[in-house]
Amino acid sequence: MQAFTQVTGVVLPIDRSNVDTDAIIPKQFLKSIHRSGFGPHLFDAWRYLDEGQPGQDCSKRPLNTGFVMNQPRYQGASILLARDNFGCGSSREHAPWALSDYGIRALIAPSFADIFFNNCFKNGLLPVVLPEAVVDKLFKAVLATPHYQLTVDLTNQQVRTSDGESFSFEVDGFRKYCLLNGFDDIALTLRHAEDIKTYEAQRQLAEPWIFGVNR
Repeated sequence: MQAFTQVTGVVLPIDRSNVDTDAIIPKQFLKSIHRSGFGPHLFDAWRYLDEGQPGQDCSKRPLNTGFVMNQPRYQGASILLARDNFGCGSSREHAPWALSDYGIRALIAPSFADIFFNNCFKNGLLPVVLPEAVVDKLFKAVLATPHYQLTVDLTNQQVRTSDGESFSFEVDGFRKYCLLNGFDDIALTLRHAEDIKTYEAQRQLAEPWIFGVNR
């Protein structure tokens, strides 16, 4: 998993409440269990005028020019700004995969759906909860300023604007540790690989029948 310390980037505003995971990555793309290749289909039903299918060449699809992702001022965004209850709906892990594959590293909203919130941390994304009044202020700034950028600093737990204003946020200590070091569940387990090997070797000697070994 890619470590996260700090990101400074263009902000993509998704000015809708209760954005569900089917909007983030529609159901027809869930057939794949690979974590890559979902970026071109992020917000597929809103982004394009036709219905997307897995393996499709999205460069030739008709774009919904009214959707923010297709506007030049938001190209290359790495921070997503959202409203209440972002990521609700089904628990599909493909949603953070699609966001990450597109290039999003951090998300800011007044609230997130619980399972989506947890899945973000497990996939190298930082979901930041800020008060609704602050999120409103940031939406106004993004809409008023083309290519508006923010800095999301996990180390110091701050969101900073280009004019020096900062907003503090809370994050669980263990989740922060994992993100800073790029540890997903597998990486956390592999830190103890030698201890696991030693335990298995000792257990095979003490209980050989479990391993199909006859003394």
